[in-house]
Amino acid sequence: MQNPDPLLHGSPVGLGRPAGPRHFVVGEPVVPAPPAPPGPGRAFGLPAGPAAPEPEAPHDATPRRPRVLLTLATALALGALLGSATTGLVTGLSLAPEEIATPAVVDQGTGTTTASAAQRALPSVVQVRAGSRGGSGVIIDANHVVTNGHVVVGSETVELLLDDGSSVTGRVLGADERNDIAVVEADLGGARAAALGRSAGLQIGQPVIAVGSPLGLTGSVTAGVVSAVDRSSGDYPGPMIQTDASINQGNSGGPLVDLSGQVVGINTAIATVGSSGNIGIGFAVPIDRAADVAERIIAGA
Repeated sequence: MQNPDPLLHGSPVGLGRPAGPRHFVVGEPVVPAPPAPPGPGRAFGLPAGPAAPEPEAPHDATPRRPRVLLTLATALALGALLGSATTGLVTGLSLAPEEIATPAVVDQGTGTTTASAAQRALPSVVQVRAGSRGGSGVIIDANHVVTNGHVVVGSETVELLLDDGSSVTGRVLGADERNDIAVVEADLGGARAAALGRSAGLQIGQPVIAVGSPLGLTGSVTAGVVSAVDRSSGDYPGPMIQTDASINQGNSGGPLVDLSGQVVGINTAIATVGSSGNIGIGFAVPIDRAADVAERIIAGA
């Protein structure tokens, strides 16, 4: 069952606070039984050998997480809570985009890779700033951007941050609440429109990438595969694409792209376990349906 988006309620917190994706809680985590203690002389699966000398003082032998992992987990948790403030935290790490590498996946039939797909898609992806919320969007023609309805809800105008770093003001033409698709009209200054593919031909296991602005990090790319093509999610009126490409706060409205660089879906929602964040189960509105909805919105504006 679909939970209300927590970012649609309460007081705004800063410009560009990441909005969505919608959450579908699928249950509480299962706690695994603790492993049986190793036998004498077999700790960590090593062969039996001479007994080690007794330590001079007792100590806690419980394995500990590396401090770096704890710091990263804390940063991600702060990101979900603080929104745009987290952008400053992450930017402070001074990581250039080329330093954040995504392993390349190769389509053996065409020789295309996640890297080449990203290069084709990135110029057509924008960051959407709607008052206190932030999300992503994809340019579909010279004057229109498709995004999620929950990103622009309650806004008549939004700010669009383009791939070249410039920003323009856009007017929200309308939104289809059930499909969670909205259209923004703006003078995009000749920015490249995305190539729209066909979601009807998607196959389970097919490589895809998600492009957007998670936690306000513009132009981020994550890679995965199509996990399913006909998921029933929440109260959406039609089947959704399931993917394990990481989708986080701020990815909402951005494109799911195949290795040819064509848009096959609009990233919209994630499944969660309890209060967790991304667990590798994301959902996208198939582009065949999203494009039809966008055309109706434009025609009726």
